Amino acid sequence: MRKLPFLIGAYLFGRPGMTLASFNILQFLQNFLHVLGYPAVALVVMVESAGVPVPGETMLLLASFYAAVYHDLSLPIVIACAAAGAIIGDNIGYGVGRTGGKAFVHRYGRYVFLKPERLQRSEEFFARHGNKTVFFGRFVAVLRAFAAFLAGVNRMHWPTFLVYNAAGGIIWATVYGLLGYYAGRVFHDNFGQVEHLASNISLILGAVIVLVAIIAFLIYKKRKNNAPQSSR
Repeated sequence: MRKLPFLIGAYLFGRPGMTLASFNILQFLQNFLHVLGYPAVALVVMVESAGVPVPGETMLLLASFYAAVYHDLSLPIVIACAAAGAIIGDNIGYGVGRTGGKAFVHRYGRYVFLKPERLQRSEEFFARHGNKTVFFGRFVAVLRAFAAFLAGVNRMHWPTFLVYNAAGGIIWATVYGLLGYYAGRVFHDNFGQVEHLASNISLILGAVIVLVAIIAFLIYKKRKNNAPQSSR
């Protein structure tokens, strides 16, 4: 019985004697997908969405790639599992943030650049832009893991969170599922090319979202500064 965790780990990680130094995340995801199938997609995406920085997007791309190249998975089911994992994981992250998030931020926030004085600003920000942050955060790597937690910390209205979270999760799963599938049909057995393409698209999309957010903020500040002058 003592060898059971070792045997499970060796099976999932691909070979006995694997150490942290030789750990390969893609190999792990491949073996995890081979062992569990569809639940692996939902589980990895769910864990990432709950706030643990694991490669949920890579797992979605990999499963979609397998559906295109090896035909052993169904793309609609892969997309459904990823969407379900995203929605469930985000709601877990939201619940954690809402119930104990403020205490965590006050105690440990300085270690992640979220000091208590910044919490007030984030509350004001989520009051105005929480719905957009939750929706578009699904498409940005860093925000994907923490947007739901921050929404909970800032006490975003849960029904509003649920609607925008579900919409973002479903669209994200559909877009990247289709990307992994059709890129797999183009690149065949070269998943590295698929991942590279998705990474570039994510970077461009993230840059566009940040740019739009900056422009919107500047417009808001300008209107706020001009408001007293126009009222005279």
